[in-house]
Amino acid sequence: MNITQLDALREKLKELRLQHRALDEQVNQLTNQAYVNSLEIQRLKKRKLALKDTISKIESQLIPDMNA
Repeated sequence: MNITQLDALREKLKELRLQHRALDEQVNQLTNQAYVNSLEIQRLKKRKLALKDTISKIESQLIPDMNA
């Protein structure tokens, strides 16, 4: 992987982490409301989990391969 590709992955990782954090805040706000929309919270948590999976995949791509 060249430097340009690594920089693009790092930038994507930063964006995904921001999205994940925003979803976390949204879930917390919805949870603290008097009327809790559990379906909406469930959807947000599912999106958050999918983002976390993508973040993990990108992080593993950024770790250099070690020669055995």
